[in-house]
Amino acid sequence: MKNWKEVFMMILAIVTIISTMATIVLLTKYEVPSENKDALYMLIGALVSSYTIIISYFFGSSKGSADKTDALVNNKPKE
Repeated sequence: MKNWKEVFMMILAIVTIISTMATIVLLTKYEVPSENKDALYMLIGALVSSYTIIISYFFGSSKGSADKTDALVNNKPKE
């Protein structure tokens, strides 16, 4: 079983990705009032940057590096 940190990271990643996709779908279906557009653009920018970071971590070199570090820590020398 994965440790709690990894489970929490995956849950947070899933919630962020679903939020990003839901926001994009809602934007295509509904018109945004002009007084709320600036705040909405800031929200979209934050969600898209979070989405990019999550995808980069789970499918980029950062995840492989973290896995390698965990393997080295968990591989204790035989006595």
